Amino acid sequence: MAISTRIIKGVAILDLQGEMTFWQGSGELHNKVRELVDTGIRNILLNAQGVGEVDSSGIGEFVGSYTTVSNRGGHLKLLNLTDKLNQVIETTNLNNIFETYDNEQRAISSFL
Repeated sequence: MAISTRIIKGVAILDLQGEMTFWQGSGELHNKVRELVDTGIRNILLNAQGVGEVDSSGIGEFVGSYTTVSNRGGHLKLLNLTDKLNQVIETTNLNNIFETYDNEQRAISSFL
C-alpha cells in the first residue's frame, strides 16, 4: 500500500494505491491517519481510486481510521470508490456511516 498526502484548503487528501488486505497494507492507513490527527489535521479525505483488492482487514482500516478521526472531533470521507469497494461498503451498510464522493472538488467543499 502506498499512501501519498496532499493538503488542499486544510483538508488532507490521502491518495491510496495498492492492496488493502491482511497480507498487504495492514495498519498503514490507520497509522497515517493517526499521524495526521496527532498533528492537528481533522478533515481527511481518502481517495480510493487506486485501491485494488480489499478484504475485511482493509475495511477494518477504513472503520478504524473513521473512528480515530471522529473521536478527535474531525471528519473522514471517501472519494472515488472502485465498483468493488463501493459494493462492499453498501453490503456492510457502511454507506450509512461514510460520506462518499466521486468529485474531489465537491468532497473538499463538503468540509468547509
